[in-house]
Amino acid sequence: MSNTTLQRSLIVYFRLAIGWTFLYAGAWQIMDPHWSAATFLAHTKTFHDVFAVFATPEIAPYTTFAVKWGHLLIGLSLVSGLLVRVSGVFGVMLMLTYYFAHMDFPYIEAHVNFIMEFHLVYAGVLVYLMSVNAGTVFGLDGVIERLHLFDRHATAGAAAR
Repeated sequence: MSNTTLQRSLIVYFRLAIGWTFLYAGAWQIMDPHWSAATFLAHTKTFHDVFAVFATPEIAPYTTFAVKWGHLLIGLSLVSGLLVRVSGVFGVMLMLTYYFAHMDFPYIEAHVNFIMEFHLVYAGVLVYLMSVNAGTVFGLDGVIERLHLFDRHATAGAAAR
């Protein structure tokens, strides 16, 4: 696919916008010693029995740790453009988890959100960023790709010498 300047600009914009969203959430959660994923998970409706397990006193510290650092690392990955396809998968899983946790079918979180809401939009943008290999557009994935560190032909030729 031949990217125009507009397409590359939009890819970078969406990668940075979503990346900043995750990065800011993670940084804020890490700096707040009282923030806990258990508070959010305790108020789920549609799949309460599933999510309540992660809010139990035994599991909640691990859940909170994973959410805080997951947000931060996904954000760092997207902002830097490093391992975007890997972090994108985790970001989509997190967004779908939030979507289903907010669900009071057919409404999502509030009666103004009928089936569709922003977590699905974020998940869709992440899938798009993975599909266009967004880390190679002004990102560290592109730098690594140009270095040929993981090029099979380059490593096979070097091994044969």
